[in-house]
Amino acid sequence: MKFEGDKGEHFFRATLVQTLFYGVFSSWVLWSREHRDRPGYKFRWHDTAWTLHVPMIATLFDQIAMPKRLKPLGIDEVLDCAGVVLNRVDRAAFFSRFEDEHAVQYFYEPFLKAYDPELRKELGVWYTPPEIVQYQVERVDRVLREELNIADGLADEQVVILDPCCGTGAYLVETLKRIHKTLQDKGRSALTAQRLKKAAMERVFGFEILPAPFVISHLQLGLLLRQLDAPLNPDGNERAGVYLTNALTGWEPATEPKKQLPLFPELTEERDRADHVKQETPIIVILGNPPYNAFAGTSPAEEGGLVDVYKEGLTTPVDKGGWGIKKFNLDDLYVRFFRIAERRIAKTGKGIVSYISNFSYLGDPSFVVMRQRLLAEFDKIWIDCMNGDSRETGKLTPEGKPDPSVFSTEQTAVGIRVGTVICLMVRNEKRSKKPVVRFQHFWGVTKRRDVLASLERKHLDRKYETATPTPENRYSFRPSSLVGDYPQWPSVVALAQKPPSNGLMEKRGGALMDIDRDALAKRMKAYLDPALDWEGYRSLGFGLEVERSGIVPQQVRAKALQQELFGQDHIVPYAIRPYDTVWAYYSAVPGVWNRARPAYWAQCWEGNAFFMTRFRSSASPEGVPCYFVKDLSDDHFITPDNACFALRLRLEPEKPKGHAGQADLFGHYAAEATITANLSPVARAYLAGLGIGDPDADAGTAGLVWMHALAIGYSPAYLDENADGIRQDWPRIPLPATKRALLDSAALGRRVAALLDTEQAVDGVTTGQIDSRLRDIGAICRVGGGSLDPHAGHLDVTVGWGHAGQGGVCMPGAGKVEVRGQDDETLRRAFGDAMLDVYLNEHAYWSNVPKAVWEYRIGGYQVVKKWLSYREKALLGRGLKVEEAEYVTEMVRRIGALILMQPELDGNYEVVKADTYPWPQA
Repeated sequence: MKFEGDKGEHFFRATLVQTLFYGVFSSWVLWSREHRDRPGYKFRWHDTAWTLHVPMIATLFDQIAMPKRLKPLGIDEVLDCAGVVLNRVDRAAFFSRFEDEHAVQYFYEPFLKAYDPELRKELGVWYTPPEIVQYQVERVDRVLREELNIADGLADEQVVILDPCCGTGAYLVETLKRIHKTLQDKGRSALTAQRLKKAAMERVFGFEILPAPFVISHLQLGLLLRQLDAPLNPDGNERAGVYLTNALTGWEPATEPKKQLPLFPELTEERDRADHVKQETPIIVILGNPPYNAFAGTSPAEEGGLVDVYKEGLTTPVDKGGWGIKKFNLDDLYVRFFRIAERRIAKTGKGIVSYISNFSYLGDPSFVVMRQRLLAEFDKIWIDCMNGDSRETGKLTPEGKPDPSVFSTEQTAVGIRVGTVICLMVRNEKRSKKPVVRFQHFWGVTKRRDVLASLERKHLDRKYETATPTPENRYSFRPSSLVGDYPQWPSVVALAQKPPSNGLMEKRGGALMDIDRDALAKRMKAYLDPALDWEGYRSLGFGLEVERSGIVPQQVRAKALQQELFGQDHIVPYAIRPYDTVWAYYSAVPGVWNRARPAYWAQCWEGNAFFMTRFRSSASPEGVPCYFVKDLSDDHFITPDNACFALRLRLEPEKPKGHAGQADLFGHYAAEATITANLSPVARAYLAGLGIGDPDADAGTAGLVWMHALAIGYSPAYLDENADGIRQDWPRIPLPATKRALLDSAALGRRVAALLDTEQAVDGVTTGQIDSRLRDIGAICRVGGGSLDPHAGHLDVTVGWGHAGQGGVCMPGAGKVEVRGQDDETLRRAFGDAMLDVYLNEHAYWSNVPKAVWEYRIGGYQVVKKWLSYREKALLGRGLKVEEAEYVTEMVRRIGALILMQPELDGNYEVVKADTYPWPQA
């Protein structure tokens, strides 16, 4: 094993300390069992090596317990204290609550949480609930019998089982219990214990990289075998098949001679035994709970590019046979464990894999090649989706009830943030021509019990839905319920000549943007003032002096001072979230912005605009997946990644040789640019077929298709009918088959765009005679009546709409809303009965906010609530200005107007869907 950098050093030292202290605790448990009839007898931690019979661990304690070793380390007193504490435990009371093996396993997770919570989080160390372990082992046993025709399942002596990340040994213990039950069911025999011990030593294997759980797993297996009358004989060098090793390396024979470890020959033996299992043993079953997170402490080079095969063709354009995915993330450790399992079972020729893991691989575009390979290597795949995701579902069931992680425990009530899934994949020697993928959901607080109880069904497959992975849905393992011709409609990417640009990414703590233009100007003048040296600038504390995301602030400022001067025209509107535009200072100097997106910036010119969406959904509910802006926007304007399609393209010729002119702020040289519509050749042919003239001639014609896409995207009927397809990929847009239908739809889209553009007044909504259905919603009022005085704090937001989270990130809060009765028949017909009063503080509130407006979501954000969360006085540093308080009223009316348009938008969608242009299929 190799460990690199500070994290690698920390990992090595931390695991050594864990091994010592948890080894002492484990030794105490064994010692206590042997001395229960001697209550006054004292435990000595120095004797740990005599209690723990794992050769490598015994040697460690032999070495560390020597006085000459202990003194330089400075831990002898701490170990002595640990021994004193253990001797003070009421052993009778303790073991009345915990069985021996359960005590050791149960305490490991809280131990690591208390000792090193960051390491625990980075490695994804979580105690696997027993119901999940039992379910996976029982399912594997059943599938061995039913699919691979192995009558005795796990008990068959030809079945070799591996948990490549065995932790404290839960899966191995449960596997041996299942083997024992099968042997007992076949008829009690005096040799059953010997067969069980043989299985534990020769064909039930575990790999573990952390020494402390490695010790625990040996202890657990030893205790189980002792209870089942099959004790290991340490004097005969008998040991369970659990090895301290990196499970992600050593699967191929070494090309160079192996290094010997003279100080720890036991480690050499440990490595060689593990390599024998990896390279020469015909493994039939791989199961477990692999680590979820990427860990920077291990050596990527040592793991030999395990997931490179899952990246093949990801970024290659679609027209060149690839997938055209610009951004992907395959760094989480569990992906590497899937690759190991896939490769090893394919080598054996048949077998089963069962993992519980992060559920992102089920449909996320990043994992399309991984899914494609799994389908190629396995014949049947069962997916038990355990949900519990904080981002996609907010840890709520479809009915809105609590949906915690299956890893929630008494110690860790929240569990983990990501959703989880149990997969079971089987490969037969005689391969099937078409793999089958079955899928079912488990929800709510009882799902651990529910999944275990599902084993009682006589026909398990009947409760599963069948998924249909195809190239069109990127081989998604989730069942789809797409309506009609959705897969044949063009995606938004197919409509564009140039692919979209992501929004800007700052990662400078918000220092490059501000609600207050003057405050931002003051900060950036100082940043770009050559008369102010680094120490002088840093002392101002404006934010850009802080090192974040690998940016070295002093070096970046030095480059900025060399390459540009402060300019007021660099301060531009910046759409950070739906209906939330602030000021930002744009600089193309590398490092000032984490991602400055110069291609996006080059298209931000007077008269241009952008249709925005994302390549997939990561939020549920997401609401509307698209938007319209005229300015720069943030990468997370829409989650997970905002993609901006320019309606028109300004194409700059190369600068002529000897050109003396200076480019303007946008990099343009005088009037040399060519402006064209951002439409693909097929989209241009579509317009020509409808008899619509040159789209490059004017902005209106150039934007027809994009305004139509906006109208379709805001139709609730379209979003509901095509939810599965929209969620997993770029939205697909049906195109009208007639010119009249396109022009009518685009006109609706322009109305939507006007309601989204906060700089554009909308007659009847924000100006003129206000629509009677909008006039009385969202007005700001004082509790008890009367006027509000900003100077008296009446506009301070103080009821907990937001608070600062870790790293200064704004976290939403509960705030305060009250439901009010509704007597106005006009409002009731427009928005329903539910009306809310939304409070700023104890003095002021926005009255009559329709619940439909309050809950309206765009791009995963609850729009009004999100805006308020950033205006909490504790975060903003001041109360709202009068115009800001009135802006909320305007926002409520704009969203209300969008809701009032929904019948028209749905009707338009139905017309288009009924007569759709046949988009050419690749």
